[in-house]
Amino acid sequence: MTKPLVIAIDGPAGAGKSTVAQMLARRLGLAYVDSGATYRAAALKVLESGVSLEDEEAIIRVVGSAEIRFIPRQPQPQVLLDGKDVTATIRTAEVTQAASRVSRLPAVRKKLIALQRLLLIEPGVVMEGRDIGTVVFPDAPLKIFLKADTAERARRRVQQDQEQGRPATLDDTLSEISSRDQRDAQRQASPLVPAEGADILDSTDISAEEVVERILELARRKHLLGRQ
Repeated sequence: MTKPLVIAIDGPAGAGKSTVAQMLARRLGLAYVDSGATYRAAALKVLESGVSLEDEEAIIRVVGSAEIRFIPRQPQPQVLLDGKDVTATIRTAEVTQAASRVSRLPAVRKKLIALQRLLLIEPGVVMEGRDIGTVVFPDAPLKIFLKADTAERARRRVQQDQEQGRPATLDDTLSEISSRDQRDAQRQASPLVPAEGADILDSTDISAEEVVERILELARRKHLLGRQ
């Protein structure tokens, strides 16, 4: 019996993972899963609880009590926290910063990785994040590590924030992305690195559409298209 197809897309903030993963999922008729949304929901729970982001034991306790659901649906996946729709709320700058800190804790990652694995449904998923190919689905038949120049990633993030009505400056965003890169690379649990066997794509000078076409070509070479 054929297993659901998994296409894992990892990479740093601003590399274009979300845009590419959503486009690819639509092209292939697969579910799109943003693993980062689960960490954002956990961070929101921590912020709402009022515990300090320095209190690791309290964070683990709060996240352990959270009921997080990710519902893959088009055009916008829905995220529920304790039964409440938080799809928009988890995209604030405050939650983004908290998620970066909360996600460093091994106990938090263990809970959310288990949740992410449950999101594998027929005929398959395109899942993006920072450890999908290394930890969540290390046996995925197609693993992509998407990277881009730091300055270009900051520019994209500012444009995205401004389009969605969130205030942002290039200097502040560049600083935030650089700090996030450092935390992601140095964390003890699931550091941000290309998975073994991953195809590394640089999106600095190419469009999201071109990235998708390159991934589709890789999928064809691996004889993955049509199997789902």
